[in-house]
Amino acid sequence: MAFRRVVAGALVCVAASAVGVGFRLTAVGSGPVRALAVREVTATLDAVVTGDPAVSVKAGSARRRTTVLVPVRVEEVDRRRVRVPVLLLAGDEAWRSLVPSQHVRLTARLVVPRRGELLAAIGLVRGPPTVVGGPSLPQRWASVIRSRLRAAVGRLPADQRGVLPGLVDGDTSLLDPELADAFEKAGLTHLMAVSGENLSLLIGAVLMAGRLTGLGRRALPLFAGATVFGFVLVARPSPSVLRATVMGSVALLAVVTGRERRGVPALCAAVLVLVLLDPGLARSYGFALSALATVGILILAPPWRRSLARWLPGSVPGRVLRRVAGMLAEPLAVSAAAHVACAPVLVLLDGEVGLVAVPANLLAAPAVGPATLLGVLAAAVAPMSLSIARWIVVPAGLAVGWIAGVARVCARAPYAAVAWPAGPVGAALLAVVFIVGALTLRRPGARRVAAAAMAGVAVVALIVHVWAPGWPPRGWRFVACDVGQGDALVLAAGPGRAVVVDTGPDPRPIDRCLSDLRIRAVPLLVLTHPHADHVDGVRGVLRGRAVGETVISPDSEGEERRLLTGRRVRPAGIGDVWRVGPLTLGVIGPLTTLRVSTRDPGTLVNDASVVLLARWPGLSALLCGDVETEAQRRLLAAGMPQATILKVPHHGSSHQDPDFLAAAHARIAVTSVGVDNDYGHPAPATMALLARIGLRSYRTDRDGDIAVIGSHDGPTVVTRRPGSG
Repeated sequence: MAFRRVVAGALVCVAASAVGVGFRLTAVGSGPVRALAVREVTATLDAVVTGDPAVSVKAGSARRRTTVLVPVRVEEVDRRRVRVPVLLLAGDEAWRSLVPSQHVRLTARLVVPRRGELLAAIGLVRGPPTVVGGPSLPQRWASVIRSRLRAAVGRLPADQRGVLPGLVDGDTSLLDPELADAFEKAGLTHLMAVSGENLSLLIGAVLMAGRLTGLGRRALPLFAGATVFGFVLVARPSPSVLRATVMGSVALLAVVTGRERRGVPALCAAVLVLVLLDPGLARSYGFALSALATVGILILAPPWRRSLARWLPGSVPGRVLRRVAGMLAEPLAVSAAAHVACAPVLVLLDGEVGLVAVPANLLAAPAVGPATLLGVLAAAVAPMSLSIARWIVVPAGLAVGWIAGVARVCARAPYAAVAWPAGPVGAALLAVVFIVGALTLRRPGARRVAAAAMAGVAVVALIVHVWAPGWPPRGWRFVACDVGQGDALVLAAGPGRAVVVDTGPDPRPIDRCLSDLRIRAVPLLVLTHPHADHVDGVRGVLRGRAVGETVISPDSEGEERRLLTGRRVRPAGIGDVWRVGPLTLGVIGPLTTLRVSTRDPGTLVNDASVVLLARWPGLSALLCGDVETEAQRRLLAAGMPQATILKVPHHGSSHQDPDFLAAAHARIAVTSVGVDNDYGHPAPATMALLARIGLRSYRTDRDGDIAVIGSHDGPTVVTRRPGSG
């Protein structure tokens, strides 16, 4: 009978979902907006912003392209009334300032969505928006509170002012990208995401504070409910925040009543209702992670907490230590349960299993409550008194500083994340591992065997890491860093010192590469030409390192200087030579007389690249920037030096002179190129040409970081995918 009820309930849910999806597909797949999108017509739209604008930044070969993604509900198109969702892709920065519920008028070219989104169209917009109304009163209040909180934290250190607004309302606009990477590697990103788990942490801190202050069982839910209301107000009642509120409220109800088991049916009902109201949630990773984290807290955490509460105090000596160990049971159980529940989905996204997430969350947990509560208090006070709010955020900043420090330390830990098969197979395999592990740990004998095996694996991993470190390879001279679609080359110039040639499109990958190579000083920085994929990562080189002279192309108008305010910058000159430790670096190009900027055609800017010859004892490298066919022919006519390593020009594009590539008589070809880039780099014809010439070819999209070691027996190449240890 029970089985029949389960089957009947499942069939009802499937039928209801099918009806909901059918209605939504009918709404977005018909009507005037979709008809215009099919014909890719440019139309005038009146729309309401339904979510916070998001920014997508892409570094192309010519310049850095910023696209603002704005979800809207179109209410009128060419004077016809409609009500359908559309995603706008806008190039004007003014779109970033919009807030939900604002009414805008715009002209956009409508196209059909390509990935099955439940949208009537994608709108391609040029120019700024025309605001014709709104925002609503709650959204105005939310904007004021968020902006005043940002002002309140403005005097805190960089890490603290970047993280604290994220803890309170998910605002990460002030967060340093490098610290964001550290949070991701340490498994702490959920603290700054507007999610059910975030709200559960906030509610947990409020409940703890309420119990400490002696609030009764009747007042405590009211206090927590007021916190939920404030969270929704500050974080803006967008669909994502409302979903988080539902998840957090379910967890709150279960915790307050002490009936975690009854929380599971409530959660299932909440998930079902939300999916019926918004079928697009069924393909949302964020929604899945939010629901799974809540499931882990409701189902896995209670028995784990009870087991840990029995085991931890008895495993340590001393009354005080036993009391502390008993207090750790709940945060450890909650962190582990949420992480285990979410791990299979995270594998789908990253193809990695984080090993430091549980200890990182355990270490960060004591600071999350005070930081969040004080941050919420500062957000409430800031609209009335900014000076008082600035005092409140000082102790909150200290707690946030601890969390940021935990993130940085754990992200640098050996084997913080290990590679795992990606996709559904990897997720299923990880789920099987967890199930087998849970069954194994139920038996005392199996627990001892598993503990011994894990200890053995840990010892072996430690020995391998200490005695056979894979990176950086001993005696390296040249490294092409994997920075995506761009160039970033590191030339060894002595212990802890290197010359850097180009920095890639983003500060984080080059900073990661230099940190992994243990580079503390950069006596010379060369920016070959002013394209974004070669210069926009400059901040990553400057971060925490002593940087000396910077050299740019003599043909450049100097647009690179915007990234190097206050630093000495000069143009390279033909015949310039630098000697830094064992490295000798000379300039052999460009051989042009033009002045170029990023507004000029890409070929002109590419041909203005600084071309360098690097020499070490027993090894040399020809670094060609992005020079194309015409510039290559000029260099060939002027006399080409020979080199062991050829940095293939322009990411291996098809614009190559075969005689130029052959004239270097190189043994190794290195192509710096991004995975699945939009430019078709590297060109198959160029790769075939390098093979015919007889060069051993390496590519950063396929091989990751590429290091070359010089020796009397010839060069040796060592490659490593970033994050592999």
